[in-house]
Amino acid sequence: MNVYYIPLFQLWKINLGPNHVSWHIGPMPAAATIDMLQSCSFPAIRRLRLTNFRSYGALDFRTGSTLIALTGENGAGKTNLIEALSLLSPGRGLRRAEMAACARAPGSTGFAISVDLDGPYGETRLGTGTEIAYPGSNPVRRYRLNQANAGSARAFADHLRVVWLTPSMDGLFTGAAGERRRFLDRLVLAVDADHASRTNALERALRNRNKLLEASPGNGAWLDAAEREIAELGVAVTAARNETVARLAALIAATKDENSAFPWAIVALEGEIDRLVANYPSLEAEDRYRGLLRDNRGRDAAAGRTLLGPQASDLVVSHGPKEIAASQASTGEQKALLTGLVLAHARLVASMSGIMPIILLDEIAAHFDPLRRSALYGELQSLRAQVWMTGADPALFAEIAGCADILQVRTGAVSPLEG
Repeated sequence: MNVYYIPLFQLWKINLGPNHVSWHIGPMPAAATIDMLQSCSFPAIRRLRLTNFRSYGALDFRTGSTLIALTGENGAGKTNLIEALSLLSPGRGLRRAEMAACARAPGSTGFAISVDLDGPYGETRLGTGTEIAYPGSNPVRRYRLNQANAGSARAFADHLRVVWLTPSMDGLFTGAAGERRRFLDRLVLAVDADHASRTNALERALRNRNKLLEASPGNGAWLDAAEREIAELGVAVTAARNETVARLAALIAATKDENSAFPWAIVALEGEIDRLVANYPSLEAEDRYRGLLRDNRGRDAAAGRTLLGPQASDLVVSHGPKEIAASQASTGEQKALLTGLVLAHARLVASMSGIMPIILLDEIAAHFDPLRRSALYGELQSLRAQVWMTGADPALFAEIAGCADILQVRTGAVSPLEG
């Protein structure tokens, strides 16, 4: 048995063979959680350069602040800037856009994003972008760390973590379960850079089984092999989700403030495979999931898809102080609850990785009344994270003008706000 100590938790990891582990987790005291947050590093971007990205042909600007507010008219390119920063993390960024759509002009040779980071290892240069090998070919994603080629954004994880909140997430609690799963997987990915490869492999395995059920439903050997792969990947994905949710729930419980403007959340996972992973060791959970897949081949063939598994799980969120489902809270309460959840996740990332994430908040200030907006700025300053915010009205950031860089964004350009 291998024993590991992880910030926020004592985590016992029992190796049962390749890709098979059993977990036992116990929360740390609140004081220890706070100590871990105080000892983490606080990366900050000091220079951002864009080439041929979205509305920016060429941009190069520096910032020396922890709080950065980007103001300007709608369509000026504020969200484009923070999207560029989000692409320094694994995945497709806060818009989930295809890389070809990020280049400024159709048919261009690609785009480039580069930042100079004051990070845990001193000044570090990170870069990503795309290249087009020949006209008409698909763009190829590239990554560079200190001007040397890197295999993926995973190479940046020792230097930088990024979390975000955008207006597109406002309907998270009332929308489809698929949106909450996507949100959950981003939470996991911020602390586990391998999560994306597991979820992508699971999606491919599920598509393969669906094709077999349609084309060769009587081929038991092929289906057995496909279901064995799905069971292994499905349990691994679910275990990572369950672990992240358990850690997040414990951190919220340890640090919740009944008087906060951002109510604390109760979070849990709901689904058949989530119950299997919670109640059985991973090997037995795999066996039981594989049995469910085998027993439900006929139903899945009729439906044209696999009905049981991580792809059917849901993240259940409740408003802690009111003891109601998040979906039943008012629109304003849901926004405050979601904001509190994202800030708690930022603390979780810091406690697990030792790196306070850079936080991207798109059009955040306009959604709150003055009291809650003031409380938000207080929360952000207490985190000590570098925070990039956008908002059309400069007056929204007047309260932090003395401690933040307030920048005016015009099409293709960024400059200090005048006056």
